[in-house]
Amino acid sequence: MYCSGCGFALAQGQFVCPQCGRAVPAPAPAIPGFEVQLASFSNQLCALSTVWFIYAGLSLLLGLLVMAFANAFLAGHFGQWLHGQGTDGGWPFAHMWLGAFFLRFAWVLLIGRAALAFAAGWGLRERAPWGRVVAIIAAFLSLLRFPLGTALGIWTLIMLLGYRNSTLYEQTAVSH
Repeated sequence: MYCSGCGFALAQGQFVCPQCGRAVPAPAPAIPGFEVQLASFSNQLCALSTVWFIYAGLSLLLGLLVMAFANAFLAGHFGQWLHGQGTDGGWPFAHMWLGAFFLRFAWVLLIGRAALAFAAGWGLRERAPWGRVVAIIAAFLSLLRFPLGTALGIWTLIMLLGYRNSTLYEQTAVSH
């Protein structure tokens, strides 16, 4: 380090220049480097993956409840309540192939959505190269599931899209 007034070479820890008597300014604090950004991004990815796991569990649990209700409704178990009669009172299409088809299709969607959310959480937790892509796909698909899916989708897209974030993700995968 050199004196800003006369250019004299200063030893470390000198507060005054011995040649001209000018005060030496305190050293500037270090600017957070790439390691600090990488550690911060890694912590945020850990939190994001945990929320994806929670979202997968909630989606599966609520989906199972809705599917149980739909199955009972289509099977005619609510006939007495709906019609006020002692008869079965089920819906006309309850025993037809169309109701069964819709229930099976809904089961596939439910399991697929929960599996995709779980895979997004797992990929982000393990910092797998495919994890970023799966999480981005899951984020776009969950944007319409207001409010939790929308919030999680926006957070995921903010965290994973862009050159800076993709570089940080690749570096966390290397250092993980």
